[in-house]
Amino acid sequence: MAHPLVDQLRFSRSEFKRALEGLSDEDAVARVLPANSISWNIGHLAWQEQRYWLIRGETRTLREDVNKRFAYGAEASTPALAEAWAAWREITEASDPFLETLTTEKLKSNAVETKEFVTSWGNLLQRMIYHYWYHAGENMGIRQALGHTGLQDFVGDIDNEAPYKPH
Repeated sequence: MAHPLVDQLRFSRSEFKRALEGLSDEDAVARVLPANSISWNIGHLAWQEQRYWLIRGETRTLREDVNKRFAYGAEASTPALAEAWAAWREITEASDPFLETLTTEKLKSNAVETKEFVTSWGNLLQRMIYHYWYHAGENMGIRQALGHTGLQDFVGDIDNEAPYKPH
């Protein structure tokens, strides 16, 4: 059984995907300045998942191209929607086995220790969850600016899909 915070990450992923249902290839690469394209945002979350769970967690890099194209501070780009989703799916699927190993004790332990920065696996997990919600909202704003209507207006079925669970 996955840690309750891992369940919340998985719900955040599913809500991120749900907010992009019906998105066209053309709108995925549109830029509503100063924002990046929605397709770039998908790749960017793949980059962070890879950075945290594969590079830091397993010391392996699955997609070097994702590190170069979608890292924080990388140049804005407009990758094809299918390309961005393919990278995201590959990385999130590869990350899931590591996420299954996270226990409360592991989440309290340090994931990063440098002279400038120390943080725990739990903080990284929370940061990933919040990053999904940030970009889900941003993507919905971009879609509204592009004239999309009938979009989701609230969090999905959290009561059944990701209810509160004490750990």
